[in-house]
Amino acid sequence: MIFRRRDRRSILQIVREFFYPRGGWGRAAVYVKHRLRRLPDTPEKIARGIWAGVFTTFTPFYGMHFVVAGTIAYFMRGNVLASLLATFFGNPLTYVPIGIISLNTGYFLLGKERSAEVERTLGGKFVDAGDDLWHNFLAIFTDRTADWSGLQVFYSDVFYPYMIGGLIPGILVGYIAYFISVPLIRAYQNRRKGQIKAKLSALREKAARKAAENKKAAAAKKAAKTPPQ
Repeated sequence: MIFRRRDRRSILQIVREFFYPRGGWGRAAVYVKHRLRRLPDTPEKIARGIWAGVFTTFTPFYGMHFVVAGTIAYFMRGNVLASLLATFFGNPLTYVPIGIISLNTGYFLLGKERSAEVERTLGGKFVDAGDDLWHNFLAIFTDRTADWSGLQVFYSDVFYPYMIGGLIPGILVGYIAYFISVPLIRAYQNRRKGQIKAKLSALREKAARKAAENKKAAAAKKAAKTPPQ
C-alpha cells in the first residue's frame, strides 16, 4: 500500500504518542497553527471554524468531536477543516482542566452539591457505564436481564452536568480564540499575498530580461549572417 507506514508501531508506541506525540506538543501546536493559517478561506470563516472546534472540546462527546465540530462549523458557515484542526485544543494535557471546569460549572448551574465522593468515584462511573453497555449488549443474545443503573448514574452525575457546564466556558474560550484568530490569520494572509506578489514580479522581470537577451542575441546572430554591402 502506498500510504502504509514503513515502520509499524507497537500498541505501546501508539498509546505513548497519543499522550506525547513525536517532537512534543509544542511542535504539534506549531503544525496545527501553520495548517490553519494556510487554509484557502477568509479569516472570518476560518475563525468560525476555530470557534466550533474549540467549543466542541468542552462537550462530553468524546470520540465524536470531529463530527460535532464539523457539524457546528457547517451550520455556522465556517471552515470545516479549521474546526477539525481546532479540536486539537483538547488533548491529554488540557482535557483534565477542561473536564474539571465543565463539571464544576455544571454542578453550580444545576444546583447540585459536588462532594469529595464524586471525584473519588468519577473513574468508577465511567467503568460502570462501560460495563452496562457491554452487559446490555450481551443481553440481546442471551437470557441476561438488561441493567441501566450504571448508565443512569453516569448520565446524572457526569454526562449531563458536563454537557451543561461546558456551554459557558466553551462559548467564552471559543470567542477568545475567534477574536485572536481573525487579525492573526488576516495579517498572515496579507503577508503571504505580498510574498507571492513579489515572487511573481521577480519571475516576470526575469522572463522580460531573458526575452530581451534572446532578442538581442537573435539580432546579433542575424547581423552576423548578413553579408556586408
